[in-house]
Amino acid sequence: MAHKLLLLTQDNDKFRQLLSAHNLEELIILGDDPSSISSANIWFAEPNLAAPLLNLGNNLQWMQSTFAGVDRITGSRQRRDYTLTNIKGIFGPLMSEYLFGYLLAHQREHAKYKQQQQHKQWIPGSFRTLQNQSLLLLGTGSIAQHIAQTAKHFGMRVTGLSRSGAAKPHFDHVDTIENLADYVTTSHAIASILPSTLETKNILNEAMLSLLPEECVLFNLGRGDVLDLDALAKQLQNKPLQNAVLDVFNQEPLPSEHPIWQCANAIITPHIAAPSFPEQVVEVFVENYHLWTAQQPLKHQVDFFKGY
Repeated sequence: MAHKLLLLTQDNDKFRQLLSAHNLEELIILGDDPSSISSANIWFAEPNLAAPLLNLGNNLQWMQSTFAGVDRITGSRQRRDYTLTNIKGIFGPLMSEYLFGYLLAHQREHAKYKQQQQHKQWIPGSFRTLQNQSLLLLGTGSIAQHIAQTAKHFGMRVTGLSRSGAAKPHFDHVDTIENLADYVTTSHAIASILPSTLETKNILNEAMLSLLPEECVLFNLGRGDVLDLDALAKQLQNKPLQNAVLDVFNQEPLPSEHPIWQCANAIITPHIAAPSFPEQVVEVFVENYHLWTAQQPLKHQVDFFKGY
């Protein structure tokens, strides 16, 4: 039996080329015309593009998300009568490069020395090492585990917080996310890699942010809605030794009038910490397609109720 695949991405031509090169047996890659939506039983899609079309997918059986985050299609009002898989296992190295690139630049005072260079100044500073510093990771999934493993190479102490609090590789300690307030006060660096769920929304609110140590570095790399950005902007203005590195936001692009742009102790990047490389995404789909045709459980299945 032939399977019909609908592509819903911002680069359908690229993905069509990559998928065709695999010569997947009994897979017909449909065109981009509207009639394909109702006839396809497999969707290869970006969640934001798939969300408004879900109810038109009369034959949808399986959707492979091209992103890790799927909150746009797991809401309580969205249909859940199909198998949803997302992308995991490829973002850990990219997130680690991003986080430690900025963290090391901060600790080693890169910006200060670049400024001194422009004025031909020779003024040694007093950098701090990452050794024995504490890193708090909100989330303990595959991305967080890779970050934790990298942190151990630098001699950091790593704590993870998750919904279950179950032990995971590379962490010195794991607890439940409900105990967040017990850990933020003693963490040198904090990074959220949390998905967007009812439990995680606004978890880094004004009250929680007020507990951050004076010289803490806060990263938000998962979802924008876990963080009260207005409260953070006010706090950074009042606490110049605190720093934030932000890659995800409630509204993207981030509105130009938001005060966080003006915070000298904030770094803002346009959701580029861990892009999905097409070749890697296709490899995940191909592996799952072989499982699908063999009627075996698919990898990286999403729990609609948990949202990840």
